[in-house]
Amino acid sequence: MPIYGYKCSSCGFEEDVIQKFSDKPLKTCPKCGKDTLVKQLSAPGFELKGKGWAATDFNAGHTGVAAAHKNSD
Repeated sequence: MPIYGYKCSSCGFEEDVIQKFSDKPLKTCPKCGKDTLVKQLSAPGFELKGKGWAATDFNAGHTGVAAAHKNSD
């Protein structure tokens, strides 16, 4: 299940909540009780590691030769 960050626009309270995709967004702040809780946008929590994934993808600094253009020695 994803983790969503919420912040109250009235009192500034912040909280991370584990919710299902089908759950409705929270609205009521648990600290001040007002309906001013807003879901925050955050970066995804994954990182691409290892060799080879950028050889033909989106790595502008890559100087290697694409697989289709390799010389057969």
